[in-house]
Amino acid sequence: MTEGRSCPIAYRYKPELLCAEPEKVDADVIYIIGGLYGNSCALDEIERMAREEERQGRSVELVFNGDFNWFNVSDDLFRDINERVLKHRVSLGNVDYELANPNDGAGCGCAYPDFVDQAVVERSNAIMERLQQVAARHPDIQGRLAELPRYRCLLFGGLKVLVLHGDPESLAGWGLAYEAFAGGNESILNDWFQRSDADIIACTHTCLPVLWSAQVEGRPRVVANNGSAGMGNLRSDARGLITRVALGSDHDSSLTRLHNRGVNVSLVPVEFDNRAWLSEFDRLWPIASPAADSYRERLVTGTSLEVADLLFPRRS
Repeated sequence: MTEGRSCPIAYRYKPELLCAEPEKVDADVIYIIGGLYGNSCALDEIERMAREEERQGRSVELVFNGDFNWFNVSDDLFRDINERVLKHRVSLGNVDYELANPNDGAGCGCAYPDFVDQAVVERSNAIMERLQQVAARHPDIQGRLAELPRYRCLLFGGLKVLVLHGDPESLAGWGLAYEAFAGGNESILNDWFQRSDADIIACTHTCLPVLWSAQVEGRPRVVANNGSAGMGNLRSDARGLITRVALGSDHDSSLTRLHNRGVNVSLVPVEFDNRAWLSEFDRLWPIASPAADSYRERLVTGTSLEVADLLFPRRS
């Protein structure tokens, strides 16, 4: 396996252990923020969204489930992103893990599957190498990242909300990717829910959003993959997405939502100042740089998905 496609042993965990020690959350709303990718403008907007909810009388807990670093390859931006994120409840993504605990041969740690072009893998490895050089100049932040867990289970509204980065077997797993749902992954989903005893799984890592629900062992279960908080997720739409988990209160801006025993799970847009972010991105990653080649078009135009594409199982 080449760098960027391998999955380090340290990324592995057992589904049975994931919800063994749930953490109680005393809030009305949880924002689960995956794939911020060092986008400070998206973080500004997420913080503003939380303040607005609080003005409306709802308490909000921010939870970051990895890859909050990626494009932030200046010392000021690296420190700003990490100091703001680390004030909250956080778990690691492969990017953050490789900044704190580099694995020989892991490259970016993305564990890209075969359907991802090798050129993409090599560009991601190059981005990681540059970001690691920046992180090395901030050993205090590296130390704080090294102390973070790889997953969290939150007890919220009487439900177990499993917050992880990849899938229930690996920090960089692709079992909850959009492509996995499109290809049919019901049997492995049933197995993971049975073994973990989670009611809701909130993930990210694989860049495209998904909202799935079904009955498993007589209980409604939900998977929410927010795609990316710091990049566009839909056709001609540059907004990021976060997963919002709330007690009995829908969000006016929710693109799509599901309900699980009094808890609402939705994907909510992050309408950050994309012009300001593109200016910063272009300064750090000019034309023909690895990040520009892999991501700039998505930052401008989003992806090929429509809102209806996000819901699984498919409705006939």
